[in-house]
Amino acid sequence: MMQRGIARATRRALPSSGSSSSRFVSSSSQAAQETKQENGVPRMPPFAYSPPPYAGPSSAEILAKRQQFLSPSMFYFYKQPLNVVDGKMQYLYDDSGKRYLDGFGGIATVCCGHCHPDVVGAIVDQTRRLQHSTILYLNPAIADFAEALASKLPGDLNVVFFTNSGTEANELAMMIARLYTGSHDIISLRNAYHGNAAGTMGATASSNWKFNVVQTGVHHALNPDSYRGVFGSDGEKYARDVQDLIEFGTCGNVAGFISEAIQGVGGIIELAPHYLPAVYSSIRKAGGLCIADEVQSGFARTGSHFWGFESHGVVPDIVTMAKGIGNGIPLGAVVTTPKIAEVLTRRSYFNTFGGNPVCTAAGLAVLKVIEKENLQENTHIVGSHLKERLTSLMDKYEIIGDVRGRGLMLGVELVTDRKLKTPAKAETLHVMDQMKEMGVLIGKGGYYGKRVPRHAASVHHQRRCRFPGGCDGLYAVEDVKCLKM
Repeated sequence: MMQRGIARATRRALPSSGSSSSRFVSSSSQAAQETKQENGVPRMPPFAYSPPPYAGPSSAEILAKRQQFLSPSMFYFYKQPLNVVDGKMQYLYDDSGKRYLDGFGGIATVCCGHCHPDVVGAIVDQTRRLQHSTILYLNPAIADFAEALASKLPGDLNVVFFTNSGTEANELAMMIARLYTGSHDIISLRNAYHGNAAGTMGATASSNWKFNVVQTGVHHALNPDSYRGVFGSDGEKYARDVQDLIEFGTCGNVAGFISEAIQGVGGIIELAPHYLPAVYSSIRKAGGLCIADEVQSGFARTGSHFWGFESHGVVPDIVTMAKGIGNGIPLGAVVTTPKIAEVLTRRSYFNTFGGNPVCTAAGLAVLKVIEKENLQENTHIVGSHLKERLTSLMDKYEIIGDVRGRGLMLGVELVTDRKLKTPAKAETLHVMDQMKEMGVLIGKGGYYGKRVPRHAASVHHQRRCRFPGGCDGLYAVEDVKCLKM
């Protein structure tokens, strides 16, 4: 039976060195020393911001309106839903003024901090000058951002189409692939999530996210899941299933292949090594295009690279992105080559809000912040340390079945039986609720809702320690392992 008590977080010293990670450790240790204990749990480190008093409706009033006027399909986390009314960098604040460390980032969307002053400034300045016009007129905001975005991609990936979301971006990418190749069949992965519109729902491969509507022209290959997959971490064996689908499920020619480098909604599943190069080769031999869905893993979230696909040593034909691109602004994009982009000139393609000056001004500001504050390096340092600490807990606590991911896109899979890999559904919910009470917000994903993904809300100033108790204590990590099952 699950016990509700949380044990005191243990502290462990970290080795010193002359590396950049040691600079992080030194500053985080200082933060740890400044942190005090309260009821056996470390309090948040000092932070130079206090939200203004909240005078709005209560949580109960908001929930009543939500139930009356909003879609019944909308769900919420926690037994007692959280009323978030303020945010600053890595922190969120509820209606009582309580501060929370945001480890969820609005579902991997906030990439350089809540209300980052540079991003907010760009939005406000552009809004005051021109909030909206149309791409039928010239405006510097969209052109400047497209140029900056193209500079972050390899090869001839330098033509940008702006959208409003990741779903829109993936819909457009799939249509481009079908137009360019003259084929209809697209191969996706089981457990994938690419959106919830007509085409992208077809590419999505989890019954949790699919309605009983017509979805045609998509084949779902075996998921190269090193933890639960039938071939373990042998990426080339999984890739043979894609070749089999081409030979026995299509006419021999395909429009394309779409995949995330790390499946986000699917539970932070990093594709098995050597999988993507083999699949890209098979797809191109069948006349198809390779689409990289970077909606969650893009914009330095994985730390080791700016884009998730780069860690696999491949260059896609089309890249889709959203979420982190605007730090919370509704913005998405499709980037491809000039030759492929030509297909949209066969008819009129138009998006009323795609490339809106306010949104693109925000996107450009995000890119500048990532560069100016070395957020990719910082994500790599902090994420590697966090993953190492999480992994070390597996030796002591059987409930942790797997720790995976890169940078600050990490997942912890909880199971009640390591051998059988039985999903720990109730325990996962309990961990989330307990961490919320301690002031740490995380999310969950995967088919069984068993994985506990951790998407840092902001990689800004992680070296000064984003984690309560400092990174010597890492109480967000240590207290998870102290839950007694």
